[in-house]
Amino acid sequence: MTKRLYLLAYPAGHSVSPQMHAAALAHHGIDATYEALAVPPADLPERVASLRAAPAFLGANVTVPHKESVVPLVDSLSVDAASIGAVNTLRFEGDRLIGDNTDASGFLRSLLEAGVEPDGMTALLLGSGGSARAVASALLGAGADVLVANRSVERARDLVDHFTRRVSGRSMAVAESVGRALAGCDILVNCTSVGMAGGPAPDAVPLDADLAALQAHAVVVDLVYRPEVTPLLAAARATGLRTVGGLGMLVHQGAAAFEAWTGLSAPVDLMRAAAAAAVSQRR
Repeated sequence: MTKRLYLLAYPAGHSVSPQMHAAALAHHGIDATYEALAVPPADLPERVASLRAAPAFLGANVTVPHKESVVPLVDSLSVDAASIGAVNTLRFEGDRLIGDNTDASGFLRSLLEAGVEPDGMTALLLGSGGSARAVASALLGAGADVLVANRSVERARDLVDHFTRRVSGRSMAVAESVGRALAGCDILVNCTSVGMAGGPAPDAVPLDADLAALQAHAVVVDLVYRPEVTPLLAAARATGLRTVGGLGMLVHQGAAAFEAWTGLSAPVDLMRAAAAAAVSQRR
């Protein structure tokens, strides 16, 4: 029986995860497919229930806007997902559907791969959704202090409260002034979909961030991977700042999910090449 893997998203057309995972499945000769499904938020409970009842269902990735809303739909959470408060991977343990999170490890690996060691740094996160939760978890765990800026201050406070109850030894707070936070941070991370091709604001910079306020050594990171150079990254490069795009996180979180589903080693370089080629073809 051909096994089925899915991406649950809304919208879903921007994703290159199908091409990336198809390459990994073919590499190992696995009889399985990976399909991106556009699932409106109201349909998520019914879709998850129908998928888990299908004999061919092997697992799924979960992305915007479902990473938090899928939490009550699983049987249990992994340690990482429970700590983060968001799910990006659905997998089975026996007949139990487990909500897992590979975003945090994927993000940290992408930083280290780019030569960025967060220990002792201060990071400013733009956004407070499921991706921001994973990034915050990764940075706090790696020894960074974290500030959060969001258009909804209440959402930012919820995120900060979630982690201050769980993490000791590092500080986390809401950025009351984005300008002051920019001036004092070492890493700026866009955790929103602003700047994403096909998204609601493809030509914008999140929160109208003034990158001139950043210190010369600061690193600007964008989780958006399509386009490879987002408006935020282009603005950062224009001022001479180091940048890290979102493709590395996509690849590393996907590799960890692939290994959870299959029990096999993920061909990371092959997955990266497939994802990069798919992004390039969609310019």
